[in-house]
Amino acid sequence: MKTLRQIPLVTKRWVACGGAGIAAIKPREAPMPQPKPGEVLLRMTAATLNHRDLLFAQGKLPGLTKEPDYVPLSCATGEVAALGEGVQRVTLGDRVSPTFYQGAAASDQAGSAAMLGGSADGVATGWGTFPADSVVRVPNELSDLEAATLPCAGLTAWRALFGPRPLQAGETVVLQGTGGVSVAALQLAKAAGARVLITSSSDAKLRRAKALGADICINYRQSPDWADAALQQLGGANVDIVVDVAGASQARASASLLNTGGIIAAVGMLDGNFSWGEDVGKPIARITVGSRDEHEALLAFAAAHGIRPIVDDVYTFDELQKAFRHLESGNFFGKIGILM
Repeated sequence: MKTLRQIPLVTKRWVACGGAGIAAIKPREAPMPQPKPGEVLLRMTAATLNHRDLLFAQGKLPGLTKEPDYVPLSCATGEVAALGEGVQRVTLGDRVSPTFYQGAAASDQAGSAAMLGGSADGVATGWGTFPADSVVRVPNELSDLEAATLPCAGLTAWRALFGPRPLQAGETVVLQGTGGVSVAALQLAKAAGARVLITSSSDAKLRRAKALGADICINYRQSPDWADAALQQLGGANVDIVVDVAGASQARASASLLNTGGIIAAVGMLDGNFSWGEDVGKPIARITVGSRDEHEALLAFAAAHGIRPIVDDVYTFDELQKAFRHLESGNFFGKIGILM
């Protein structure tokens, strides 16, 4: 085993139990993991939270977490501190992010691969081992915290925009809300030359979206029939992609905005149910987190276009429970970060 520096004997990690709630997420000490052949040991430096992390803790996605407990979080950046035998893909000292799907082929979205922070232990740990084939190098243009926004939410936004129906310059995108996926999609879509309409219940958040380049902003609390308000401002049903994070309750409204050839890129279920099986007369594409190849393409695109992912609030590693409470409140724009 090749090492970068003196490595401690123990590490701190957070452990959760699916459905037991935020209060049950507790810190523990664990023996320092040792990289097996083909693996790397990372000293974790930054992480971010996703809505799925909250759903797992609340038990709203049962059966998807490792039992009897698991290390939460799927998105992080770390420094390669040790190399297992045979590793050549990365070198000591490289800044890397683990991929969302661990053990998948480079071009696979999922297959039988394990999901970090769910069916596999995640990244809420001071140090962790990962297959060298399941990490990606972080470009110099992105900070550790910025890169840590991308493995789940950023990559989901990338697939929604450039996966089943690739976005073209001059086309129109509708984004629901101002969470991690939607804010990432706003930055990506504007970099690609698209027109963007975004919704939120907060005028303050819409002002921030406007500053990032959003062309049309709609407060759905003030305009409950938000799709009609969108049609008026758009001048008719001429939307190419709706990035759907709300779920089934808004599927028909989303479909009403689409032009011929447009799709609903179905990502989430903030309202309780995915829209994946809905019959709304327009195509609904089921969007999952992308592959390692797509992750690397996203990183290259972000670096080339000067995209700086948005981290709204940052907590220390010891404040993970507090960060979860903030996530639960919904009072954030973009992502919530953790510095290790």
